[in-house]
Amino acid sequence: MIATPILVFLASLCIGRYPMSLQTVIAILVSKVFSTHNNFPSMLDTVIFQVRLPRVAAGALVGASLALSGTSFQGLFRNPLVSAQILGVAAGAGFGAAIAILLSAEPLLVQTSAFAFGIMAVGLAYLISRTYKSPSSLTLVLAGIIVGALFSALTSLIKYIADPYERLPSIVFWLMGGLSMVSIDDVLWMLPPTLFGITVLTLIRWRINVLSMGEDEALALGVNVERYRLIIVTCSTLMTAAAVSISGIVGWVGLVIPHIGRMLVGPDHKVLVPASIAIGATYLMLVDDLARTLTASEVPLGILTAIVGAPFFAYLLRRKAVGWR
Repeated sequence: MIATPILVFLASLCIGRYPMSLQTVIAILVSKVFSTHNNFPSMLDTVIFQVRLPRVAAGALVGASLALSGTSFQGLFRNPLVSAQILGVAAGAGFGAAIAILLSAEPLLVQTSAFAFGIMAVGLAYLISRTYKSPSSLTLVLAGIIVGALFSALTSLIKYIADPYERLPSIVFWLMGGLSMVSIDDVLWMLPPTLFGITVLTLIRWRINVLSMGEDEALALGVNVERYRLIIVTCSTLMTAAAVSISGIVGWVGLVIPHIGRMLVGPDHKVLVPASIAIGATYLMLVDDLARTLTASEVPLGILTAIVGAPFFAYLLRRKAVGWR
């Protein structure tokens, strides 16, 4: 599982409108790292470092973030149908991107607005859940559904008032998800929150095991449930908001990948968390390879993840593999 995403990463650099051999790609990468001269055309350097490398790196980071967030939420909420977007982060980010596109369509503003509104949506869900006398994971999920529905309605309102010839197509295309416009600056933008979330969740992954046993059992074992719930929600929200801000809304990754991980390594989060990171990164890089090579015009990433994820999840249901055993 450690080797697979690395191999897929290198293979993805070879795939595109201008196919390259793996030997050529490795030689160009090595010459760039060690600042040595190579005899390859400058166009190949441009294709790799300005087009493919940012896109493939973004695919790996987005896939790992969404998969790890889904794994953490499924363990925290003890629900195999929970995904990374359960608390409204995707709906909030979608509204933030839509309103930024409506006002200016500047890429940096769109990303910043999507990231900010994604975090704001989860913060609002958390505040709503705190209005109950005894807040629990269930009330947090219900609050997330409320906030997600609200921001989805606001996004529909933005689409309704947007210019149908200029702004509306941009909003719809962004909401369908994709990595076609990703640059190296976008990768650097999402790298800090992604690495922070991955590091923290990896360090506390054994406590997710305790939380998945239920709140009463976790309290009996001396775990501060409220504190770790807040840590998991915060880290997962940061990763998901950062991923959605550069890729748009990409569904099914945070729902399906944790189940694949449990089928392969079992439910122990000590191994399930790193497995989900590797599988999620590999999966989204492969789907993005299909998105940019399947047809002459690129297929939005969110469409392909749904086409691939929905039948596979139906297969899991048929095998009764969706659960905790």
